[in-house]
Amino acid sequence: MSEPDPTLPMREKAYLYPNVDKGTACTQSSFKVKGKAFLFAGPQGGRYKAMFKLKESRAEATDLANKHPDNYQIGSNIWVTARFSSEEPMPEDVWTRWLDESYALSVAKKK
Repeated sequence: MSEPDPTLPMREKAYLYPNVDKGTACTQSSFKVKGKAFLFAGPQGGRYKAMFKLKESRAEATDLANKHPDNYQIGSNIWVTARFSSEEPMPEDVWTRWLDESYALSVAKKK
């Protein structure tokens, strides 16, 4: 893919959180804290993909999935997948909030 990678800003922000380990899962960059993944992002099938853990924003994600089923998928657990292109990247205000939430859910202590 020769066009700019719209997951680059996500990946750069993810790496700035404290105690993050970066790895790779298939073609995706993976980001973990305390051994728990909070972001998978990278190219997939001619487009780009980002996966986030969501709890508070799950209703927003469900609404987006209902409006744009080719771009958003709600997993049966806590994960939400977004698919997008360089021409139509994921809105920065959305991925920024989702990334913050995903990281927070991964560092939270279980009750």
